[in-house]
Amino acid sequence: MKTYLLFFLLIVSVYAQSQTLTLKWKTDTLLRAPESVLVDHGNNVLYVSNINGKGDAKDGNGFISKVGTDGKIITLKWAEGLDGPKGLGLYKGKLYVADITQVVVIDVATGKIAERVEVAGAQFLNDITVDSQGVVYISDTRAGKIYSLSAGKIATYFESPELNGVNGLLSEGHDLYVLNFATGKNYKLDPGKKLTHFATTAQGADGVVPYGKGYLVSSWNGEIDHVSDQGITTKLLDTRDKKINSADIDYDAKTKTLYVPTFFANSVMAYEVK
Repeated sequence: MKTYLLFFLLIVSVYAQSQTLTLKWKTDTLLRAPESVLVDHGNNVLYVSNINGKGDAKDGNGFISKVGTDGKIITLKWAEGLDGPKGLGLYKGKLYVADITQVVVIDVATGKIAERVEVAGAQFLNDITVDSQGVVYISDTRAGKIYSLSAGKIATYFESPELNGVNGLLSEGHDLYVLNFATGKNYKLDPGKKLTHFATTAQGADGVVPYGKGYLVSSWNGEIDHVSDQGITTKLLDTRDKKINSADIDYDAKTKTLYVPTFFANSVMAYEVK
């Protein structure tokens, strides 16, 4: 039994260590506090949310950029009139943006704001994920809540003291992966609303994206971790010494490319994952 366990851990360790990130490109620095990046496979572009000011200031300075998958900025201010835009979600031609106390819905075909959905009681909406049925889930970092948006209606989906500091969300199958920014704890939330601690990554846990049988997690201070399906965490990137942040990431499995918004460094960096 002991021999089998050691063999299993060795295989897991070799697999985890085989993941490496190689820089492919970096956008220029016209972006302004880019917080989230999202791949639009249908249009072969990236959407990037720019806070362009304080993250909780309703100043109208926020905007969304459209960037090519080659790193060239197509339209810097593709969608304007937001405040502190952060997490992004895409479903059937609509881009959903977490914007402090609102979910802003943008028509992808025109770049125009189609709707603003106010979330009553919201304090600091942060990340967004959309499930296969089009239900939008939004984290509220300061309130410790996850909201849902379905058929135009907002509801509190889940709240818990364990989620004080909730940030990154990922809908996978029937479950949600949930990150706590304050503690670095990674949870799985099942359809029965059972919250299970799955892994722990660095403090400042921000974005979470699927990768193989596991997932990748960014931590705002400048770290990227790989988490296996067994909950084993391996560090893939650490740019803290360069003062390069890693905010809300996205991953394109077809091209094996991880897109990382660098916040204060005002750029998006693309890495090949091997």
